[in-house]
Amino acid sequence: MNRTSTGTGVNLPALRSHNAALMLDLLRTAGEGGISRLELAERTGLTPQAVSKITARLRAEGLVAEAGRRASTGGKPRTVLRLVPDAGYAVGLHLDRDELTAVLVDLAGATVAVRSAPLDFGAGAEAVVAAAEREVGVLGPVPGGRVLGVGVAAPGPLDHRRGVLHRVTGFPQWDGFALRDVLGARLGLPVVVDKDTNAAALGLALRARPSGGSFAYLHLGTGLGAGLVLGGALYRGARTGAGEFGHQTLQLDGPACDCGGRGCIEALCLAAVARGDIAEAARVLGAGAANLVGLLDIDRVLLGGRVVAAHEEVFVRGVGEMLGELARREGGAAAVPVAVAGGGHGYGVAEGAAQLVLAPVFGHADVAFPG
Repeated sequence: MNRTSTGTGVNLPALRSHNAALMLDLLRTAGEGGISRLELAERTGLTPQAVSKITARLRAEGLVAEAGRRASTGGKPRTVLRLVPDAGYAVGLHLDRDELTAVLVDLAGATVAVRSAPLDFGAGAEAVVAAAEREVGVLGPVPGGRVLGVGVAAPGPLDHRRGVLHRVTGFPQWDGFALRDVLGARLGLPVVVDKDTNAAALGLALRARPSGGSFAYLHLGTGLGAGLVLGGALYRGARTGAGEFGHQTLQLDGPACDCGGRGCIEALCLAAVARGDIAEAARVLGAGAANLVGLLDIDRVLLGGRVVAAHEEVFVRGVGEMLGELARREGGAAAVPVAVAGGGHGYGVAEGAAQLVLAPVFGHADVAFPG
């Protein structure tokens, strides 16, 4: 792969300013049709001179190119600029408990390559890091492009600011492992680490912009967790502790959970799935979703994960019924809608991980990195 630099952040000379990031975002949104310098000035509030200076620098970096001319209402035709999608890429890795998924995403947000391989998260850090390094290497090389960095979505709990894992549910031996620094040193690339549910929610939030709003993404697969988007921005909490949805206690004397507690919604859901009672799993998930809606007053509930993907109608119906009961108890407002998260291809978490790298490039650090 063509690599930019080591460290923990994207390092492109052309992206020195917030204004350059805003322009890149407008260019990405415009697509292949492009956008003129005059339109960039109007939408950013910058002077035409400032726009010309910044776009010249972006062109010199190979991030922007001319896309022809557009008829003008007066004067000479306007030159139209477009983003060059293959000028840069991000890798997204989803480290699940039993599978590794890797994607390569270009600057326009399109996924250009996908790989998956079995993974034993309990095999230890060396084995997992080696597997991640191998899959990133197989995705390349990238002809003419640059890999800006690698986003890693891993099971929580973890500290996203330092890229350090904590006592991952079921795998306490990971506690204190500096995944970001170790993997970054092995790859020679900037690495960003976040919880799997946060990465997925980030990808969904960016696709929903500029509508903003608040939603919860509930992921049921080998475990159960949530990604929270509040006011259009991903919410992690002060210690990346937000979204540990699966370990809320629903039954004080319930079955033991791998986290050390009892009666956790994750344990109850997975037990129901294991015995083939998918309707009960959906009802339990709905009870937790109703608690979350009542606590945060969010606009939507989105569902994902391999278990949901195998039984979409059952989970939408079951969770929807519990949210409907909540609305009836409260009176007045309609029930919060529930739907399966878009994509349905099984690598949405990995795509969200790639956005951990790309979002700041396009001026969306407010979405990706608030506290």
